[in-house]
Amino acid sequence: MAVTAKEVMNLRQRTGLGMMECKKALNETGGDFDAAIKLLRETMGSKMEERSGREATEGAIASARKEGAVTLVQLVSETDFAARNESFIEGASKIAELMLDAPEGETTEPTGPVNDVVEDLRITIKENISLRRAVKLTGEKVGSYVHHNRKVGVAIVAEGDFSDELLTGLCQHITAAVPPLTPAPLAIDEAGLPADAVEAAKKQFEEEAAASGKPAEIVGKMVEGKLRKWKDEHTLLGQTYIRELDAKKPVRDYLPKGGRILNFIRYATDG
Repeated sequence: MAVTAKEVMNLRQRTGLGMMECKKALNETGGDFDAAIKLLRETMGSKMEERSGREATEGAIASARKEGAVTLVQLVSETDFAARNESFIEGASKIAELMLDAPEGETTEPTGPVNDVVEDLRITIKENISLRRAVKLTGEKVGSYVHHNRKVGVAIVAEGDFSDELLTGLCQHITAAVPPLTPAPLAIDEAGLPADAVEAAKKQFEEEAAASGKPAEIVGKMVEGKLRKWKDEHTLLGQTYIRELDAKKPVRDYLPKGGRILNFIRYATDG
């Protein structure tokens, strides 16, 4: 069966490959569109393996939501040019949507339809593209935010009378929480802070206070005060809400009565 120019063009639009490559694949598969795509994945995929060792340091963050579930995805590429490619951005968004049907938790290994999206992008864009990480969170209330440059994004889970606006605002706060404005939160509250980080901060404050030459009682109070401030600065609930900086009130003051933040995850392409 002769392959038509329209069929070749449709395959080219789907894969981004040259007309001759698409025509050859259709001829070899008897005009079967899906089989031609599979063949191209196999033949071009083997060529792309040569690029697998190349460092992928650029990329984009994407997110998707549905009732009771939210996803966050980091897709990486070799160059920023590829990361800004429309197909790459659409691919990251597609993976975020697919992850809504995946099991809860984080993964670094694409499977099934997610892997197909990654492989298609590798063939189309001709770079070492991979899924760095992806996570699905579930809960009563979920929210997310991806910065306009697609370099950082946050997903959050809460329970209680949280509005979508507040959930988005909290995600924006976590996205913007970088020095020197404010440190990225290490935990939701004091109970979640890493013990080693707390101990390191306490040791530093003790050394600074001891160097002041003040009486032991005063030194103890100095350490206590500095450590209390440090814990507020490094927990989401203790930080001054960035969207209302003039009010100088901590995030905890904006939560609805009885409401709780259960989890949040922040992805950034630079870390």
